[in-house]
Amino acid sequence: MSTSALMSLLVTHPLEFFTLLRFRLFYSPKRDITAPSEHAHTGWDRKTMRRCWEFLDMKSKTIGGVIKQLEGDIARIMCIYWVVLRALDIIEDDMTIPEEKKQYLLRSFHELILVPGWKFTECNPNEKLRCMLVEFDVVNEELLRLDAPYREIIVDIAHKMGTGMADNSQRAAVTGQVYIETIADFDLYSYYVAGLVGEGMNRILAQSGKEAPWLPEQHALTNSMCVLFEYIDVIRDYREDIDDQRFLWPREIWGREIYGKTVGRPAFSKMEEMCEPSNRHQALWALSGMIVEALRRIIDTLDYLHLLQGENVFKFFALPHTINFVRMCVCYMNIEVFQKETNIRKAEIASLFMRSMNPKDVTGIYREYAGKLRKSAVPEDPNYVDLVVECLKIELWCEHYYPSQSRVQLPTPKGSIPLVFESGSRTRLSELAGKGKRDVAFEARAREIVASGKARRRFPWRKI
Repeated sequence: MSTSALMSLLVTHPLEFFTLLRFRLFYSPKRDITAPSEHAHTGWDRKTMRRCWEFLDMKSKTIGGVIKQLEGDIARIMCIYWVVLRALDIIEDDMTIPEEKKQYLLRSFHELILVPGWKFTECNPNEKLRCMLVEFDVVNEELLRLDAPYREIIVDIAHKMGTGMADNSQRAAVTGQVYIETIADFDLYSYYVAGLVGEGMNRILAQSGKEAPWLPEQHALTNSMCVLFEYIDVIRDYREDIDDQRFLWPREIWGREIYGKTVGRPAFSKMEEMCEPSNRHQALWALSGMIVEALRRIIDTLDYLHLLQGENVFKFFALPHTINFVRMCVCYMNIEVFQKETNIRKAEIASLFMRSMNPKDVTGIYREYAGKLRKSAVPEDPNYVDLVVECLKIELWCEHYYPSQSRVQLPTPKGSIPLVFESGSRTRLSELAGKGKRDVAFEARAREIVASGKARRRFPWRKI
């Protein structure tokens, strides 16, 4: 943000100004990847690697910022990993590439990226990030510099992702179906475009010794966390995707008859109908349904974060997911989702960054925003009960592991798990054995709270 913009903010939003000022003064990134002392790790002295860092920031400055803070060579490896997979994603999203050519590119991408000097110049000229493919030869040069174990991980993930993307594209071309039909279909698609990204990161971190060797084995938690990321992305990118003729919300959600019945209309037959002002309420119910599906994956995300042992690695995962969770909460009952991409203000992002330093503080953010979302739930919403239950489950998880200081201890019903995690420490692998029973208990407790009529209270579980 420029100096003039900051001065304007001081006049219009003084509290936000001081938040950003505090962030700049006390929370600026500690690692300078351009410093000569870091060149051996970051590759900044090479023109090709500098361009890769620029590509990374084009995708997301938030992601780029946390990757740069990873220790040693891992930052550079993760940068190349993200840029390679983003280039693959651009090919999959490009609706101007003929299907036959797209099939070849997607299925052969893992081989093409190893060909010295390979690049692709035939992508959509309106694609904002097409430069990643047009100049892919610089990425290729840096990829070939990596140690063999890391390069093999990146190539393997690119192979699996490309195959999954090609299968999905081919299915749409053969059947003529432009919509994803079921939630299961969307989850499978999300596994290929997002879940595999998480698996690759786990393998890179374990290979480097930055995380435990058993982390890559946590497939279910990793996939659930990354599928959540994809849900939030397609919610926020609704308008852009519609304009580009990409229909990624599952019909099983937006085509539900109950959403139409509440306003005396038939179910949506086309996903584009949600853009129409006359369908405002019905569209908001569909949006709410998407948010409920996303919320069902929050606890898995929190469980995953609590398995991480390195401070920098924890921040690397926690910050983007915390910001994305808050962005999703802002989308609830927000009609602007159907007109443009919604976001939160820079000062709020800075505040979240400053608060996402450790597991306890991150848990506090999830508790806070889940509570806000629960209390803002609209009783007329057909998803009202499910949404409130999912919010309560998140709050109960937070209270279970990091109890609020003012909480009144109450007897635990016979046969259920304690509400408070006695040790107060981060969960570890051995504790996941009881995850199924614990999650069932959270579900039962949440529905009991809703049935009691106390779901809109600040701490509704105290007297349950």
